[in-house]
Amino acid sequence: MITPYIPDKKAYDEVFNSEGKIRPHYHAILEHFVKYTPEKFRGLIDDVKLILNNEGVTFAVYSDTMKATERIFPFDIIPRLITRSKWDKLEKGVLQRNEAINLFLHDLYHDQETIKAGIVPEKMITSSVHYLDKMKGFTPPGGVYNHISGTDIIRHNDGEFYVLEDNIRSPSGVSYVISNRRTLKKTFPGLFASYKTARVDNYSSDLLDMLQSVAPDPLEADPKCVVLTPGIYNSAYYEHTWLAQSMGIRLVEGRDLSVKNDCVYMKTINGIEKVDVIYRRIDDAFLDPEAFREDSMLGVPGLFRAYLSGNVTLVNAPGTGVADDKAVYTFMPEIIKFFFGSDVEIGLNNVPTYKCEEDDDFKYVLENLNNLVVKPVDESGGYGISIGNQLTEEELDTLADTLKKARRKYIAQPIMSLSMQPTYIEDTNTVEPRHVDLRTFCLKGGNGYEKVLAGGLTRVALRKGNLIVNSSQGGGSKDTWVIE
Repeated sequence: MITPYIPDKKAYDEVFNSEGKIRPHYHAILEHFVKYTPEKFRGLIDDVKLILNNEGVTFAVYSDTMKATERIFPFDIIPRLITRSKWDKLEKGVLQRNEAINLFLHDLYHDQETIKAGIVPEKMITSSVHYLDKMKGFTPPGGVYNHISGTDIIRHNDGEFYVLEDNIRSPSGVSYVISNRRTLKKTFPGLFASYKTARVDNYSSDLLDMLQSVAPDPLEADPKCVVLTPGIYNSAYYEHTWLAQSMGIRLVEGRDLSVKNDCVYMKTINGIEKVDVIYRRIDDAFLDPEAFREDSMLGVPGLFRAYLSGNVTLVNAPGTGVADDKAVYTFMPEIIKFFFGSDVEIGLNNVPTYKCEEDDDFKYVLENLNNLVVKPVDESGGYGISIGNQLTEEELDTLADTLKKARRKYIAQPIMSLSMQPTYIEDTNTVEPRHVDLRTFCLKGGNGYEKVLAGGLTRVALRKGNLIVNSSQGGGSKDTWVIE
């Protein structure tokens, strides 16, 4: 293609095996790319940028002054391929995990059998900032809490997949899955000829089906669904608009909605219309100034009251964030066995994790800080992460002091070797190995409805040696193919 690609032997390479030979399912892709001269290749990269810019595929990055900068979402044109047999195993593990999370959430807000059985410590739940006491005793329509789940999966150098974390509140990134596929087809129309690739463009219709399946009134023939956004200054606003447009439903802000007689109504040019389902992209705390933060200008007064009255469905349910608390994540293997039986085969294993709140774990963390990744339990987007072997002695001492002051707020994990994938580096016009992960998207609705988007979002750390793949930390993404 451009320059010889040299795999990094310290990590699992998705394209080349340990002997440096191309994995069979990548042969046709590489044969296609090697036909291009460096000049032609760079021209195609410019075409990609133009497509993404014209379609407004952007995200916002906030500086220390909280000033937002709008950027084109970085997209690498060399796709990641997952064979159908491997994907089927991944999908089964994702479905198992998210069913267990839903059962766990129902249990936490009802009988709390997992706490009584000693599976999860009560203090771990009640001390989570995302646990909502107001949800106790309430069951959402269809019994579904985590309607949309984002499971972050890595492949370690042993070739096995592990769950790095769960995203249950409002996982983002699915719009880039669709834009990546659309952009690659426009730029390299012949690239798909040698493969039978699973579709991703049916996600919007699947999502709408799921939303309608959890409407408060199961007999409603055409439930009114909307997407609730914080507004144009949110980093994921492009995705909010895409979601609404692709489903053919309204994108609304809090000021567009009102509550009357415990029902939610939307302002339209034809008057007000009753709303049945709200896919909200607003955190719990800002949903309703009457029930949560009084200073919220983003939510709808009375919305939570309408929800508890059973007149509107919120997707995802309030209080689901307790399940993606990174300390609670550590108990997922035990939670799965609690609900499905002690002899059940766990489809996807956790990354080994140490809870700083527990004395033995905390002692180990302090003694091995230079070999661990430390994460806040309630942050997302890659913020607040410290990678021990990249810190100076002074920085390690500062981190240790921080942990001592707020042990519940942090967990630690071994520095896992994320798999690598050939990635085009524009600055040097070369193809080099870069670390990748995979965010899968699972839909769960009423009447047993469940689907996993084929492939999901492969995120890539564009900086050499970087293990943090989040776009807010300089990462990009790749098109992900599930192939027969």
